[in-house]
Amino acid sequence: MRITETAVAEAPVEVLAVVAAEVVGPHSLSILFADGERRVVDFGPFLRRASHPAIQAYLDEDRFRQFAISNGNVNWNDYDLIFPVADLYAGAIR
Repeated sequence: MRITETAVAEAPVEVLAVVAAEVVGPHSLSILFADGERRVVDFGPFLRRASHPAIQAYLDEDRFRQFAISNGNVNWNDYDLIFPVADLYAGAIR
C-alpha cells in the first residue's frame, strides 16, 4: 500500500479540546469536549493532596470558580493552574 499526500489530507483529524465547562459541585466541573463527550471531573482530591500553597489556594471555592476556557484548555488565573486535556477527558486528575 502506498500512502499519498492526498490520502493523508483526507484523513479526519480529531482534536482533543475543551469547548465548555461548568461548576457542578465543590471543586467539580462538567466538561464538554469538541467530540461531544462530557466528563465530570472532581479536582478536590488533587487540590487537597497538593503541598504547594499556590495550588492549595484553589480549595477556596470562589477562586476555583474563576476558570477560563482558553485554546481548548481549562485554566485558572492565566495558566496558574492547568491540567492535561487527556487527563480531563479520562476523568482523572493525577
